[in-house]
Amino acid sequence: MAGHNKWSKIKRKKGAADAKRSKMFSRIIKEITVAVKEGGNGDPDFNPRLRLAVANAKGVNMPKENVERAIKKALESGSGDLHQPTYEGYAPGGVAVFVECTTDNLNRTVSSVRSIFSKGGGNLATSGSVDFLFERKGIFVVEKSTRNLEDLELELIDGGAEDLEVDDDADEITITVDFTDFGNMQKKLEELGIEPKGANLERIPTTTTALSLSEAKTALQLIENLEEDDDVQNVFHNLEMTEELEAALEE
Repeated sequence: MAGHNKWSKIKRKKGAADAKRSKMFSRIIKEITVAVKEGGNGDPDFNPRLRLAVANAKGVNMPKENVERAIKKALESGSGDLHQPTYEGYAPGGVAVFVECTTDNLNRTVSSVRSIFSKGGGNLATSGSVDFLFERKGIFVVEKSTRNLEDLELELIDGGAEDLEVDDDADEITITVDFTDFGNMQKKLEELGIEPKGANLERIPTTTTALSLSEAKTALQLIENLEEDDDVQNVFHNLEMTEELEAALEE
């Protein structure tokens, strides 16, 4: 899990400095729209998925009025039919890539994803080609509590925590649960009065692929191009985070 957390932290740092925050916000708005449509209401207190989307909006400092506007629009118009397809493929060097999308046009999305793989020297594969290389986990990021850490750890384990990583520099704790315990951890954090800075279902690689620095940068370019596509919500991969690569990304 440590390698995954390094990727997450670097991604958050890059996101915080990214001038294209509108893309980040648009993805949150899609999360809100899907949550409202699936939950049938716009009240976070009675719609767990919407409550999660709102929490994630706060985590990226999305203005409250933007969140309220997105909920209102979803309720009033229904915002059309949104689909959530997934795509699997390989980046250069044999790096496995799993792509989650939210779209109102499936033909546009698959064409765009296929083009990004092709132009980046990778290839789009059939469903199931790389899925088995990942485990679905729930990842929660919370601020370090002022309460006793050992007592908090026991409470979180009771909620299904499989792994806890304390980051003293960022003053936060990353909690990992099996995806089947995602709802249990949500409830546990609510019971404890802890609002997560971020909470998502992610795909964690069971094995990683190590590449040279130049090869890794080529693979990452394809991954970044996928992340920049408006229809793409999440991209997961199994590129190994080497010390050399970590240092290059933090420059």
